[in-house]
Amino acid sequence: MELPLHLLTAIDHELEKQSTHKIATLVTELSESYRTGIPLNKGKFIRSHEDVIAYASFRLPATFAAVYSSISHIKERYPQWNPKTLMDVGAGPGTAMWATSTLWTALEHITLLEQEEYMIDFGKRLSAYSPLTAVQKAEWIKTDITKQWDVSPHDLVIASYVLNELPQDKSEKFIKQLWDRTGDVLVIIEPGTPAGFLRIKKAREQLIATGAKTIAPCPHDLPCPMDNSDWCHFSQRVARSRLHRNVKAGELSYEDEKFSFLCMSRTGGKAIKGLVIRHPQVRKGHIQLKLCTPNGLTNSMITRKDKDLFKKSRDLTWGSIINNNDEL
Repeated sequence: MELPLHLLTAIDHELEKQSTHKIATLVTELSESYRTGIPLNKGKFIRSHEDVIAYASFRLPATFAAVYSSISHIKERYPQWNPKTLMDVGAGPGTAMWATSTLWTALEHITLLEQEEYMIDFGKRLSAYSPLTAVQKAEWIKTDITKQWDVSPHDLVIASYVLNELPQDKSEKFIKQLWDRTGDVLVIIEPGTPAGFLRIKKAREQLIATGAKTIAPCPHDLPCPMDNSDWCHFSQRVARSRLHRNVKAGELSYEDEKFSFLCMSRTGGKAIKGLVIRHPQVRKGHIQLKLCTPNGLTNSMITRKDKDLFKKSRDLTWGSIINNNDEL
């Protein structure tokens, strides 16, 4: 996938104003800081406008890809739903806003909660490039999201890559506050690591206990069948621009973002038979699929003997939905 043209243009214009060498150096520093969890200075990951540009270079495209992929599942599982209001909690430069407004262009109001002033300023500059009024006029609120925030419920609430930055003792209260501000659908996204998945798994358990219904990725509201030796995650490929490759010192024209996610609703989406949770293993005479189903984790083998089913199965990918009317 590629970033929307307006967003790509906005980022490239911002990058062109900066020294490529300096931004590349900051990208390396920020990448190491996020990887280790050790802030660069005075307990902060973002210290300046240049840090925000560097962040946008190495994290914005991947975050966009993860958000877009996650909410695309809502489109499939809850097709009649069209949110009018969006709240992005821990918004950064507004990445989730851009991904959401790409899928639902009829959004009427967007609220973004962010603590870093540099992020807010940068996000506002990017928003000016959008053709959508809701993005251009989005309401930015400077606030510490670990504390209480007085915001009315929104149809869709998104918190992407936020739980991993919170102290563990604040996670449960934070998730409750997210749900209290959710009019219908809440989306939580975390890195596609064992630790990231564990945070998603715990959030799901907490939300189901309050009556929330799973839209995605799980095909049920039962306890997660994944044991501690494995973790549920997905991957989305996103294209890099020339400038992005330069500041990231990357030779490839793309990157793959791995993430775990959760979409919960107050009303629920359509029931499905299962979800492909690993890359299908395509062999000469058969295809092996690992599925999550309401009956637990299953391994399905499709052979060439059933030509039609084999042909259809070749189109399945990691994260594909198996609908109730499918033959699998």
